[in-house]
Amino acid sequence: MSHHLHLPSQAIIREVGLRDGLQSIARVLPTAQKIEWIRAAHAAGQREIEVGSFVPARLLPQLADTAELVAFAQTLPGLIVSVLVPNLKGAEKAIDSGADAMIVPLSASHAHSLANLRKTPDEVVAEVAHIRAARDAAGSKIVIEGGVGTAFGCTIQGEVAESEVLRLMLALLDAGADRVSLADTVGYADPAMVSRLFEKARALVGDRLWCGHFHDTRGLGLANVYAALQTGVNRFDACLAGIGGCPHAPGASGNVSSEDLAYMLRSMKIDTGIDIDALLALRKQVAGWLDGEALHGTLWQAGLPKTLNDAPLAA
Repeated sequence: MSHHLHLPSQAIIREVGLRDGLQSIARVLPTAQKIEWIRAAHAAGQREIEVGSFVPARLLPQLADTAELVAFAQTLPGLIVSVLVPNLKGAEKAIDSGADAMIVPLSASHAHSLANLRKTPDEVVAEVAHIRAARDAAGSKIVIEGGVGTAFGCTIQGEVAESEVLRLMLALLDAGADRVSLADTVGYADPAMVSRLFEKARALVGDRLWCGHFHDTRGLGLANVYAALQTGVNRFDACLAGIGGCPHAPGASGNVSSEDLAYMLRSMKIDTGIDIDALLALRKQVAGWLDGEALHGTLWQAGLPKTLNDAPLAA
């Protein structure tokens, strides 16, 4: 049976290149270049950007200027500014920064959780309860999103049970997260796995399943986005130029490339609000700043097809 009638008419690409991308690259981009990136991404029509992470600067010097980037991003009209926070201390900084949303990563793989966060998944859930209490006590409107990583398997542990992913997703919401997302941190997912898990997650939490985060480690990133789209999820994390690997998946390409995803959605008549030519121009600029780093994606080489009707999408 054909699913194409069930595809959303609109989708949102949440840009995570400034966080997930840059944290996996040793060089530190100057703050002025990051600000230029945010400005140009907004001008190209991107309306959700994860600008950084509130982690100690000694751990991730690449993201030490996050508070400054939030302050700049908040001056751009209609931009939803998010940050990643690993714990209560980071969350307090996020609350102070005035960001719109904070993503608290949880790894469904016990082994990956200990390696990456030095906490068990259930300890992260308990931390989310403290973060919720701090947010409410501060009278802040910042949205708390629990991001369930390694949802499709893990390079350290191997298999991650679907039931465990769903249990942790519900536990995050019970602890006070406003919404949850699912991430294929190490690129183990295939479209059949995505369909199955996202259908089950949607059945359990509905619209509170907010976002899909796919890595293109094994070349299935866009196929996995398509599988998730069919379940009704319409927001996806992506990185300009596909940057951003994973410290526990050496040799891996990074996230789904923002410009390739924007093209796929545009070609499928799903509205993203993004000017793809402007996004490709930004990619070229960022590629210059990151000269010598591994970049990914294919649209930038091939260009847009002649048949792509660039007239505005039907309202």
